[in-house]
Amino acid sequence: MRFTLDKKDRRVLNWGVTCLGLLILSQSAAAFNEAPELAAEVKAGKLPPVAKRLPAQPEVIKPVQHVGTYGGVLRSALRGNGDGNAILRFISPQGLVRWDKDFSTVEPNLAESWSVNPDATEFTFKLRSGMKWSDGTPFSVEDILFAVNDLVGNPQFFPSAPSRYTTEGKFVKVEKVDDNTVRFKFTKSYRTFTEELATPLGQHPVMYPKHYCQKFHPKYNTKIDEDIKAARVADWPALMRLKCGDLEVVTRWGNPDKPTMDPWVIAEPYNGGATRVLMRRNPYFWQVDTAGNQLPYIDKLEFKVISDIETIILAVINGQIDMQIRHIYNTQNLPLLTDNAAKGKYKMLLLPDINATGTAVFINQSTKNEKLRALFRNKDFRIALSLGMDRKEINDIVFLGQGEPWQIGPARANKFYNEKLAKQYTNYDPKAANEILDKMGFTQRDKDGFRQYPGGGKISMGVIVSLASQYQIDLLELLRKQYAKIGLDLQIQSSERTLYYDRANSNDYDLSVDSLAGGYDPTQNPRGFLAIHPQESRQSLLWVKWYESGGKQGEEPPASMKKRLQLYDQWKDAKTEKEADALFRQILAIAADELEVLGTVSPPKANGIRSARLQNVYEKMPWGWTYPTPGPSLLQQYYFTK
Repeated sequence: MRFTLDKKDRRVLNWGVTCLGLLILSQSAAAFNEAPELAAEVKAGKLPPVAKRLPAQPEVIKPVQHVGTYGGVLRSALRGNGDGNAILRFISPQGLVRWDKDFSTVEPNLAESWSVNPDATEFTFKLRSGMKWSDGTPFSVEDILFAVNDLVGNPQFFPSAPSRYTTEGKFVKVEKVDDNTVRFKFTKSYRTFTEELATPLGQHPVMYPKHYCQKFHPKYNTKIDEDIKAARVADWPALMRLKCGDLEVVTRWGNPDKPTMDPWVIAEPYNGGATRVLMRRNPYFWQVDTAGNQLPYIDKLEFKVISDIETIILAVINGQIDMQIRHIYNTQNLPLLTDNAAKGKYKMLLLPDINATGTAVFINQSTKNEKLRALFRNKDFRIALSLGMDRKEINDIVFLGQGEPWQIGPARANKFYNEKLAKQYTNYDPKAANEILDKMGFTQRDKDGFRQYPGGGKISMGVIVSLASQYQIDLLELLRKQYAKIGLDLQIQSSERTLYYDRANSNDYDLSVDSLAGGYDPTQNPRGFLAIHPQESRQSLLWVKWYESGGKQGEEPPASMKKRLQLYDQWKDAKTEKEADALFRQILAIAADELEVLGTVSPPKANGIRSARLQNVYEKMPWGWTYPTPGPSLLQQYYFTK
């Protein structure tokens, strides 16, 4: 998934040549066209002609299958009132760059091209000339400067600047080259910056229109205190997030007045009382198809707000949903969804999962339970936990036989595949597990067969799990019985998602189960191999705090993790792909030696559905967050047949 700088430059050049060729082809074939509803607004004098709404050279999108037709409402579902990322996945991050539909390379997006200096410390992006926000205001470098310098780099808005915009603890410098060109300057080499920008969390530089959002910033609004009081919020950052949103907050989808660069804009907002969220076509969207038709084809997106997964599935099989992957992707839903495809008038999508394992078991080496902490830091005990797990039973019952016993290594197809990290100790061997525990001195058992500490007391482990993940609860019920066979008590602690994260963030857990990325994207999501993610590296979140604070907070990790973190810093600073890959393979090799996170089975394909009438859907797209499915498949070129 990574390329040298020379290859990247050639890739960008080739992409630009291809787009220019398609543009010339489309313009010679016909003038730009638009949706009938927009044509009516032009005729009524409510909108400028389509040619004046598009950039000077709009990006030309080659449809997956056919040039589409305008019209229709695409229906999907959100789960409750905190599911904003489901909207983000459909809209897709409209950043400077994006992932291609195969998740193999980074492509231009709002930036029509970019260049990188020889040591990868400076990235210069050239914007598409003439792009406009959804209210018709020109989009320019000034918007990027406002977003980065006045918001992302402002300690009042972000007390700690997002790590993707820092090197050596120093925030990126962003400067205007000209009206359509902007330069990002880092203190040291940052080869992966464009890949970071292509993820859902890399959109900050282009999501805050200055002409609108400056009204909520004290630098530009002398009456900000009055506005804060009127909005009944604590301060200007809260007001900014209420009016202009942030990457993963629901308020991002709650203000129809905020202009965006997205294919669709908010018509009915997402708020606490919403039963649906409606988004309408952006009349100033900046892409066209190969025939010169302004995208998107589909008029509106409608998201039904539904409280539980069972009701979402019922809506799917009753034909009330046109596209759904999120919330129904678990393998356990496959038979029901397949059996009802004709009734629901949909077709199944079976998407490769980019995760490293079907479900990961994080062993918290910083648990507050001192006795367990000592056990968890003993590799022999971790081996016993792995050997005591019957992955075949888990695969057959929870994953319907769709996976294979697997730890947390990258997928076989990935260049970083490490067989030891993927397959070690995946055989079910309760006899060997019992022998290990006996040798450790835990031979005494209570009347129920559970092992005792030498000084007394049952060896009992609590495991946190989200109530939203029923399949993970089912998995833990099997694991509880399996661990009982080796004399270990497993207490399942299920809770709502918010409490689940609260427990993790406060270090109030022994074990945690969750999905774990890194199968297709190990370098972008190494949180199972490295203590770097403040919420998800649950082998020890205190180690993460130590790393992020430069040793001032948290808990000092063992030598093995410190070595990996050192290698990770070197990896980030590597000048060439060859050097970087060698460093990352060292990280994976050490992680394999430590066995800190246990996997279950290789991730089965994710279930999804699309209406039988919905066309141009790229059915080979992967399922994941960094991708983020289905966004990079470009829903703006989806269309309905009659």
